[in-house]
Amino acid sequence: MIQINGHRKMQNAYNVATQECADCPIRHRAVCARCEEDELAQLEEIKFYRNYEAGQTVIWSGDKMDFVASVVSGVATLTQTMEDGRRQMVGLLLPSDFVGRPGREGSPYDVVARTDLVMCCFRKRPFEDMMNRTPHIAQRLLQMTLDELDAAREWMLILGRKTAREKIASFMSIIARRDAVLSTGRMTSCTFDLPLTREAMADYLGLTLETVSRQVSALKRDDVIRLEGKRRVVVPDMGVLLEEAGDDCDGGLLV
Repeated sequence: MIQINGHRKMQNAYNVATQECADCPIRHRAVCARCEEDELAQLEEIKFYRNYEAGQTVIWSGDKMDFVASVVSGVATLTQTMEDGRRQMVGLLLPSDFVGRPGREGSPYDVVARTDLVMCCFRKRPFEDMMNRTPHIAQRLLQMTLDELDAAREWMLILGRKTAREKIASFMSIIARRDAVLSTGRMTSCTFDLPLTREAMADYLGLTLETVSRQVSALKRDDVIRLEGKRRVVVPDMGVLLEEAGDDCDGGLLV
């Protein structure tokens, strides 16, 4: 990491090999989902890829952000720091999520890669120009923003009203549901990797590390989940997990 004009910059964020939009795993969920072929061709001219290693900072709060991006693979977190140094994780960025805000120079959060991360980036000024010319991009970004607002309201319920067991089950169901949307959109059982360590989960859920470990063990003991290693989770019956989370029968799955 180096210091330039008072701003911290990462030295080892590398471009990765260019990928065709048609073969992109998030093509139908990302900000470009509604784009026609000619619009995708315009995006190709302003896009580039970056990858980050787990633990690497993508952008520091307050730093100028000259690009916006979609997460192609991996997981990142949004963290906010208070004046006295206390830190709170305020969001997760999963595949197809959008990073950055058109019209705003800097980032209000620290964005940190929690796993190896690949991002499809667009130079901000040309992207903003395209938004003005291309309703498909602006409409999709509005839809994604409203979905993010719904997710934030759901998270308020999880943090404010759910028990520790329900919080853990809710977190797991959110990850599982996102995996399902990116694959078939429908599932009864699933397998996925937890994107956070138990310590990070405790921070995100407002619990202690001991409580997280105890509740994960309880869900395993009650056959709600199975564990393969430290982070691999198998859900034999998604309906049972959603019941433990206190969600409705389909958990908001897209079908």
